[in-house]
Amino acid sequence: MAQTTVKAIAKQVRMSPRKITEVASLVRGRSVKDALTILEHTPRHAAKPVAKTIASAAANAENNNKLDPKTLVISSIEIGQGFALKRFRPAAHGRALPYKKMTSNILVTVTGATKVKKAKMPAEKKTTSKATTANKETKQPEGKEK
Repeated sequence: MAQTTVKAIAKQVRMSPRKITEVASLVRGRSVKDALTILEHTPRHAAKPVAKTIASAAANAENNNKLDPKTLVISSIEIGQGFALKRFRPAAHGRALPYKKMTSNILVTVTGATKVKKAKMPAEKKTTSKATTANKETKQPEGKEK
């Protein structure tokens, strides 16, 4: 069976890349089903966007590329830095201290095997006996007689 890779990307997730990387390392290299179960029970806010991206990659693989959902394995999870929102915090003596609100980009790559197509069985021909067709032809509606 041929292995196919499918990816899903979540851009500008409003969370620090460092926080998401810790959660992503828990599921790197596991099957999709195991990864979603692990993330469901992980008590970190970063688990939700990672789980959504993995589920999206699995849906892309199943619906767009016709891969078998039982064979899907996470081949890579890459966490990149998105743009930073620059903000200022008031400080003593009328000063303003800068800080950044970080965003992240999550790239999930899933690998799996294609679904095995079932061979179509030839349809059986329906044979009607002459007796049943003869009864249908001779039957007349009620109330009308010749």
